[in-house]
Amino acid sequence: MMAGKVMETEEQNRIRFQVELEFVQCLANPNYIHFLAQRGYLKEQPFINYLKYLQYWREPEYARYLKYPMCLHFLELLQHEAFRRECVSAQVCKFMDDQAILLWQHYTRRRTRTLQPPDAPAPPAPPAPPQQGQPRQQS
Repeated sequence: MMAGKVMETEEQNRIRFQVELEFVQCLANPNYIHFLAQRGYLKEQPFINYLKYLQYWREPEYARYLKYPMCLHFLELLQHEAFRRECVSAQVCKFMDDQAILLWQHYTRRRTRTLQPPDAPAPPAPPAPPQQGQPRQQS
């Protein structure tokens, strides 16, 4: 064993992988980023260094484990000081959250259309909500 260098056991390595995977995926949530900014983490150099270290998740061999790939976009943005400074603002957090929701909605609709066979009938339109003052029909 080399002096000053401690080798991780396979179990320790697995746990570190799981913890880092969970943390990176939390970055897909703008409210969590806002929380980190409010608590001052995004100003601390050790934390900024940790965010730089986590860039390895961009590599395909690691990215394939991510359920929320948007976290990689936010991880990239967090590398920039100006972005980290702006994350303290509740308005910026709300804007990021709204944009993420719009992206997911667009992606879901587009993916549904892409996966639908060309000869399949269009899905039925949802029923219109009843007008105010009109009684609901009993099923």
